[in-house]
Amino acid sequence: MGACLSATKVSGGSSGNTTAHHRKTATNAEKQSQKPNNQQVRCSQPLKNKQKPEKQSGIIPWGKRTDFGYDKDFDQRYTIGKLLGHGQFGYTYVAIDKVNGDRVAVKKIDKNKMILPIAVEDVKREVKILKALKGHENVVQFYNAFEDDSYVYIVMELCEGGELLDRILAKKDSRYSEKDAAVVVRQMLKVAAECHLHGLVHRDMKPENFLFKSTRPDSPLKATDFGLSDFIKPGKRFRDIVGSAYYVAPEVLKRRSGPESDVWSIGVITYILLCGKRPFWDKTEDGIFKEVWYIFISRTSIFSLRVSFYFIINICRHNITSVLCMFLHHALSYEIHLAMCI
Repeated sequence: MGACLSATKVSGGSSGNTTAHHRKTATNAEKQSQKPNNQQVRCSQPLKNKQKPEKQSGIIPWGKRTDFGYDKDFDQRYTIGKLLGHGQFGYTYVAIDKVNGDRVAVKKIDKNKMILPIAVEDVKREVKILKALKGHENVVQFYNAFEDDSYVYIVMELCEGGELLDRILAKKDSRYSEKDAAVVVRQMLKVAAECHLHGLVHRDMKPENFLFKSTRPDSPLKATDFGLSDFIKPGKRFRDIVGSAYYVAPEVLKRRSGPESDVWSIGVITYILLCGKRPFWDKTEDGIFKEVWYIFISRTSIFSLRVSFYFIINICRHNITSVLCMFLHHALSYEIHLAMCI
């Protein structure tokens, strides 16, 4: 964000009921128009969508029936300005706080498009997650939620430094130095650790879902777009397949995923940062998934397939080398991995 919106993906709850969420910024739309290139990083290829049922005439949407219990004075607090992005359910704007003049991001969600109860629950869950993670330095900050008869408004921190993906593409050969990659990876691991501490799995970690607070080179990285995120009880597993194809962990494909799937995704991002290209490539999802399965079944590190281990051995020592261990898959538990990295 600018907006807390990102590329298209498949979403769903832990019960296995999947719901399509299409989130695109103008920047992402331009990236998706480019032809795929296996030598350079582009937008992540989304999983296949299951379409929501069409709105039936005469039926009141669940969103219109629902009082979310949020504050009702949005118009008295904020002035909406420039459009940042749009999605299936609404739009994200820059807004001005009338009290102190601060610039914020506002996700404006149309209640008329919340046809099913699950759409209402998605909004409630996202607000609950943002509240739970409030205060963490590497998560976009939640300020408040409002509603009126037609919309829900989620007010958040405005990040104007662009996506991590944009910075990767701007680098020479689309790759980070070892030192700079270590800084980025450490921040992503802090986010994963904070999520897991709250019994939460992000489920869609990818470069498009990490934003920089400002355009400064040393700007902090902020995780965003928790639309697919969900809480999970210890010992339980998610049974649905969600996320973006290039970053999906083997456990997700097995329909038995948990917190470790976030660490796998961070490992894929780490490869992209260092190598300037994806670890897998195929024109189809099935082809991508076959490569993921090969890595999983053979217990072979992605890095050993494509780049010398010597290239990354000295990066923060435990930090990156333990990410490599995740591609040996569970050579270290993800809890130990996170403890080593932060």
